[in-house]
Amino acid sequence: MIRIFLMATLLMVMVCTKAQQTTPVYKDMSATLEERVKDAISRMTTHEKIKVLHAQSKFTSAGVPRLGIRQLNMDDGPHGVREELEWNTWMPARWTNDSIVAFPSLTCLAATWNQELSSLYGHSLSEEFAFRGKDVLLGPGVNIARTPLNGRAFEYMGEDPVLAAKMAVPYIVAAQKNGVACCLKHFVLNDQETDRFRVNVNVSERALREIYLYPFEKAVKEAHVWSVMGSYNLWKGVHCCHSDELLNGILKKEWKWDGALISDWGGTTNTQEAVHGGLDIEMGTFTDGKLKESEFTYDDYYLAQPFEKLINEGKVPMKVLDEKVARVLRLIFRTAMNPEKVIGSQCSEEHYDACRKIAEEGIVMLRNQSSKNSPAVLPLEATKYKKVLIVGENATRSLTQGGGSSELKTLRDSSPLDALKKALTEANSTINIDYAQGYASGRSMYDHVDKVSQDENDRLKKEAIEKAADADLIIFIGGLNKNHKQDCENGDRESYNLSFGQNELITALAEAKQQTAIIVVVTFGGNPYAMPWIQQTDAILHCWYLGSESGTALANVMTGKVSPSGKLPVTFAAKYEDYPYVKFGKEAYPGVDKQVHYKEDIFVGYRGFEKNKTAPLFPFGFGLSYTSFDYTDIQAERAADGNFNISVTVSNTGSVAGKETVQLYVAAPKTKVMEKPAKELKAFAKTRTLKPGESQTLTMTIKPQDLASWDENSHQWVSDSGKYTVMAAASSADIKGKCTINL
Repeated sequence: MIRIFLMATLLMVMVCTKAQQTTPVYKDMSATLEERVKDAISRMTTHEKIKVLHAQSKFTSAGVPRLGIRQLNMDDGPHGVREELEWNTWMPARWTNDSIVAFPSLTCLAATWNQELSSLYGHSLSEEFAFRGKDVLLGPGVNIARTPLNGRAFEYMGEDPVLAAKMAVPYIVAAQKNGVACCLKHFVLNDQETDRFRVNVNVSERALREIYLYPFEKAVKEAHVWSVMGSYNLWKGVHCCHSDELLNGILKKEWKWDGALISDWGGTTNTQEAVHGGLDIEMGTFTDGKLKESEFTYDDYYLAQPFEKLINEGKVPMKVLDEKVARVLRLIFRTAMNPEKVIGSQCSEEHYDACRKIAEEGIVMLRNQSSKNSPAVLPLEATKYKKVLIVGENATRSLTQGGGSSELKTLRDSSPLDALKKALTEANSTINIDYAQGYASGRSMYDHVDKVSQDENDRLKKEAIEKAADADLIIFIGGLNKNHKQDCENGDRESYNLSFGQNELITALAEAKQQTAIIVVVTFGGNPYAMPWIQQTDAILHCWYLGSESGTALANVMTGKVSPSGKLPVTFAAKYEDYPYVKFGKEAYPGVDKQVHYKEDIFVGYRGFEKNKTAPLFPFGFGLSYTSFDYTDIQAERAADGNFNISVTVSNTGSVAGKETVQLYVAAPKTKVMEKPAKELKAFAKTRTLKPGESQTLTMTIKPQDLASWDENSHQWVSDSGKYTVMAAASSADIKGKCTINL
């Protein structure tokens, strides 16, 4: 026993001695960030430098334990912290303390047009990331909604680069203030999921700059985002995760960005391009949980042993390695080793409250016009109805599950069915509320469709129509979901129509009750869709994905506790063929021979609808309210700094309190040099809640550089001198007044 004790003591002494020898001597936290980075690099071995450039597990990259430099803990996603996974598989770790608040989708956030809510979103979400020990939040996404079929559009912020930029910046600033890095994604042109790993995107230099790079540039220059995620697709024949022209040329040199470029998981394909193309951290290469570690390890990554071999053989200069390491160390020091990083919290009531507020303001009322020439049906007056039938799978289905990497494990969710039952019965204790599922879509599965038999859907449809026989109010709650080939990563939608027989079901319900019942349609989803039944309905609400407070937020809007104030961040076309790119055929989408051509150029979304003189079903920026607003005193003033300040007075002329978003569109003077859109969004602002009769003056700033276009001959931004028309609008199709500015 004595011998064992002595051996144990000796071992402890040896361990302690070694620990003392490897204790970091670099502890000066008062040093500047760059001093800390430079000092750390000087103490690192080549192998230690290589280790920090690639994954060591599914969602971590290594630190330098010998120097006390911590690893980076990353996690999906833009709407909530993903549940913990096993170290080296995609299987859940089955923790019992990783349930979180699901925040609304980023399409919903964009639909609020409220930058204060964007800041609240970033703050609240990053608190949950910090509490879970995460350093890097993989989001937000600012890819452009070019096609309504994009399965991942719900993770992005709409079709307009200015809207996406102005909503992303406050989110990023608030999150990073808490010591959690945002990883802005997907850089760039990842605007479809079809062939996302292989498709080469062909786009004009002008469209690339004015539309697709714009929100990324603003996030870099105004929010100083700490990390960016490269996209899977190719541009100019090179994968965007290691494109020298894109990453080194534009992002790092031209924009003077000092952050770390992280690959999308599995987006790295070549050592030479990864080394010289601007990639800093390689994640997810081949280690998909299906291969044994003996077959392919983290040390086999393109930026691992192959890169180290090139360094040791002198084939790549050490300065190339050190530049990458410096960027990774900045990210570590800003997050994992940031003494001001917040402790955070998880599932706090403040977070649920933030979720509900964002959800309420993101709901867009598209129609509130009775098909029976009776007064508007929303907000619902429960005392007017005896029997209410709620139909539709999304009334009860969890829409926080599925969708791919943004799937969330929530502590509690509020369903539309439960919340509406509660709200309506509180207002009318004698009301009878029934439910019929109406259709079935199957389980949410990644990369697979769980098919439901036609017999089952016929049975559910028949049951719903039978239950509708004596209902005087029918609320249909459907739309899209997060199944594969709906709103889900790694697959696009197959049709512009609603799936699972919903169009036929809505039509059958409306025809059966055309003269006797009110029909309200509520849809969820990240994309527009066709509405062949629109004239047979009395009211339509589009809800995107509302997160954990989904039901409560919907009930509050439908019953009038909150007046809807959401505005569309995308154009809803009457039919799929109306979208600007469609007329160019398959070359424009989804591509031919792995080549896709953005032939509509800068005329994406409302720009293209206006150019083609195609009337949309619902225009970009559209959204109804329970009250009405007047716009007056639209004025422009040139400030001392050269910027233009545009002021608009908004008055609530209705009978209930509400908020309004003023959108500023600008029409440039005509020029023979390049074709310009009829108008483009340049600024927006949202009022506070205005009581009936109350007014508020909003002032928005337009900078001269905001009026510039990209010139492909000089490869720079240029502005045309002359008179610009500024339009204050309630949507892209509803101009309330104009003024002019001279440049």
